[in-house]
Amino acid sequence: MGDCTVLLVEDEEYIRENLSEILGMNGYKVTTAPNGESGIEAAKKSPFDIVLTDLKLPGISGIDVIRSVKSTAPNTACIILTGYASVETAVEAMRVGAFTYLKKPFGKDELLVTLEKAQEVHSLKEENSKLKNEIKRSYTTAILGTSPAIQDLRNNIDKIADTDSTVLILGESGTGKELVARALHYGSTRSNKPFVPINCGAIPEDLLESELFGYEKGAFTGAIATKIGRFEAAHNGTVFLDEIGDMSPALQVKILRVLQEKEFDRVGGRASIKVDVRVVAATNQDLEKAVEEKKFRGDLFYRLNVIPVHLPPLRQRREDIPLLLDHFIEKISKRKKKGIKGVAPDALRVFEGYDWPGNIRELENLVERLIVLKEEDSLITIKDIPDKIRQHRAEAPSAGLQLPADGIDFNIAVDNFERDLIINALNRVNGIKKKAAEYLNLNRTTLIEKMKRKGLLDQLDIIDSPETSEMAGS
Repeated sequence: MGDCTVLLVEDEEYIRENLSEILGMNGYKVTTAPNGESGIEAAKKSPFDIVLTDLKLPGISGIDVIRSVKSTAPNTACIILTGYASVETAVEAMRVGAFTYLKKPFGKDELLVTLEKAQEVHSLKEENSKLKNEIKRSYTTAILGTSPAIQDLRNNIDKIADTDSTVLILGESGTGKELVARALHYGSTRSNKPFVPINCGAIPEDLLESELFGYEKGAFTGAIATKIGRFEAAHNGTVFLDEIGDMSPALQVKILRVLQEKEFDRVGGRASIKVDVRVVAATNQDLEKAVEEKKFRGDLFYRLNVIPVHLPPLRQRREDIPLLLDHFIEKISKRKKKGIKGVAPDALRVFEGYDWPGNIRELENLVERLIVLKEEDSLITIKDIPDKIRQHRAEAPSAGLQLPADGIDFNIAVDNFERDLIINALNRVNGIKKKAAEYLNLNRTTLIEKMKRKGLLDQLDIIDSPETSEMAGS
């Protein structure tokens, strides 16, 4: 039994010492308590795998001991010892979380077999809890970033995940709304039940109702058998309604009924079906504006908007781009079985300067394209980046300027802006320094001096051959 710890709560000294000796001889680490109060105090100081408690104790009863232990250590296996065994005793013990009960007098073998089963149950519960926590962490940590907006998002998920409150996730396409929905589900007590997503904008209106609520046999031509819908499949779990802003007014009424009454009708059905689901919805639309324009029901909006979660677009969290790039390069390289070293500094600055209208999804797709096209063990350089992204950076070098609430270092900001101007000018003229100097209305030597001070001569992939020819002739 090795590390299995047992708390034995028994007021009769002879029985307490006898049981303690038996348990100790069979490898259990035993802590004893003569009454319920001291048993509860012992359990508060350190958790136990198993609690073995008499039912009738002076003062606090064994039922109260179990209730207290379970409130702080729900995985502890609790066993009631009683000389007053009855159906009522068993029911009450089970109701507060006891694993089983032993009727006095009981034999040594019966005790040890019961403890062995209790330890198995405790181990399974502990393993299950660890797996749940790992799943929860995997989804929460999958929301990558160190920016204040992402840190706030992760904190909010931790606060609201283990509730039944309806959540409305708001954000542009490609910002990771389903990832947040999954983090909410797997961080809740519903995590061992189904997570059922459905994209309301991707399914034709006449099919969406039967997908959501199912249908009865014979409800329409082709309905040769009864089919359960997404809500029924998600019973005791979570339904994720993505792009709910695209849902028709008729279906909005039925979703409202599910939220209010916890019931729905299958298509062609006559009996209402009760369902217990948590609803997480998402949209890239401005639903408040849609309500004002009578395109979305106000009562449904207020039902969905119990806890709003806003996902920032990538252009508002540019400091997270290097981390996202590293993640996607590692993940996609492994999947494609292709080694890519990383991103060159000048290319990284272009990535950071682009607005990413498709957000994280656009960034991930571009990384996949670049990895597929790159040679093994190479570096993603500025030449690999599509013209659209490079030109955007060249034409709008200050488009991504964000002023933090706590102020900035003016000299550093000016230095970075000057660096951006030089890089963009070089990109525009294919890396020719003389043409870049002309484009910036600078003396060529002044440009080279600035590039030296900023360390750009060693970092950038400059094309010198046209320049060299001109210098040779001058």
